Amino acid sequence: MNFFFKHDAELNPMPKEIIQRGAEAVLYREGDVLVKERVKKGYRLPELDDEIRRRRTKREAKLLETARRAGIHTPDADIADKHVIRMDFIDGNRVKDMLNGMKGPDQKKAAVKIGEMVAALHSANIIHGDLTTSNMILKGNDLYVIDFGLGKVSHKVEDKATDLFLLYEAILSTHFEISEAVWKNIINTYMQKYSTAAQVMQRFESIGKRRRYK
Repeated sequence: MNFFFKHDAELNPMPKEIIQRGAEAVLYREGDVLVKERVKKGYRLPELDDEIRRRRTKREAKLLETARRAGIHTPDADIADKHVIRMDFIDGNRVKDMLNGMKGPDQKKAAVKIGEMVAALHSANIIHGDLTTSNMILKGNDLYVIDFGLGKVSHKVEDKATDLFLLYEAILSTHFEISEAVWKNIINTYMQKYSTAAQVMQRFESIGKRRRYK
């Protein structure tokens, strides 16, 4: 990914368009580049705050790179500063905003793409940590997954099942009327594409029971 050198950016500054202000970071757009800057936390010691933000920024950039190498569509990203990631702005449509209005065949295609994407993540032992349709973007025929801020690498079945359960809850709450068909297509694809999906699904069922009987 090629960015302007610092002196070029200072001579020709791009206007900042704030996309989102979150508890952990501010997202803003500069032309075709999306910038994610982790914000300071006043309640933490400055040295600790600096280290936490630096570590999380490095981890997220590494996860984006690992996912992309595994064949998953993610923004091409670089660490521009110890607390800042600069990445391609994906000019597409959030799945959250499109899925409910899609016709049946298109809904199925989108669900299959989601199942393939989650299977690829888990095959690479990547736990996204926030698998919702808000963090999925359709651009043409490609499904991009974004925001690995809560992600990690893990071989644990429990972590993968928890990742999947979060997606299930997101589908149920955001796409309730079509959730049964969408979830069926996601899981059927996940089972086909991920070699140890049966173990994950068994743990997924256990998580569901624990949640129900709390």
